[in-house]
Amino acid sequence: MEYRHIGVAPVAGALGAEIAGVDLRQRVSDAVIAEIRHAWLQYLVLFFRDQPLTSDQYLAFARRIAEPVEYPMLKGLDGYPLIVPVIKLPQERVNFGGLWHSDTAYLETPPIGAMLLAREVPPVGGDTLFANMYLAYESLSDGLRRILDGLHAVNSSAKADVTKTREDRLAEGGAKLAADAVLNAVHPVVRTHPETGRKLLYVNGGHTVCFENMTEGESTPLLHYLFAHLCRPEFTCRLRWQPGTLALWDNRCSQHNPINDYHGHKRVMHRISLGADRPV
Repeated sequence: MEYRHIGVAPVAGALGAEIAGVDLRQRVSDAVIAEIRHAWLQYLVLFFRDQPLTSDQYLAFARRIAEPVEYPMLKGLDGYPLIVPVIKLPQERVNFGGLWHSDTAYLETPPIGAMLLAREVPPVGGDTLFANMYLAYESLSDGLRRILDGLHAVNSSAKADVTKTREDRLAEGGAKLAADAVLNAVHPVVRTHPETGRKLLYVNGGHTVCFENMTEGESTPLLHYLFAHLCRPEFTCRLRWQPGTLALWDNRCSQHNPINDYHGHKRVMHRISLGADRPV
């Protein structure tokens, strides 16, 4: 596709592109949205700079991509329940979601995408890494792909590392579910993207516990191999945030990892989950 209405500048060979020529404070045309959606499917994660949006403007743009949905664990902003603040305070040592993952894979119908808008960032650090799950799958051997194609995996909100990253936020109150609530879902290890038709690896270190009908002990060696494999540097790109930077990622075919290297500084992001579908 030739982009006639927006600028699209890839940031890495694997995925990611910066989008220019768009002021998201204004209602953009259907033609611009069509090009943004095409770029989203092509590059998996898009970065928009200098977008100091109000909450209303932020939601308005989100709705042009997909219908926003509530995050299952955390309360949204007052008056804007679909916008979830993701905050690390200067005295905190653990950041929210600080490991490789796709969002809420423990839901029967996880979000198709998400947006994150930077409100306050540390003077240095706090970057986010993204990884391409098409490449993670396609680079596996033919034999391992045949094995994985027939497997399903159990994903749980109770996995220890994930619980650790959200415990402080849950303790503050405002969570929609109790801190000890557990959500589980079984999904294909290899899913097919419903819009591109490409196969991709769909397990993640944040939520995947074991393969269906196998014990955790039996599953762990292969899962650990896949968790290390899917974040190989050649599958990734890196976003350095600035106030007003907006990231839009495809949660079906990418994973992300916020880097926890800014202790003593505050970081405030506003998050919107987009749509939902059942992995197949």
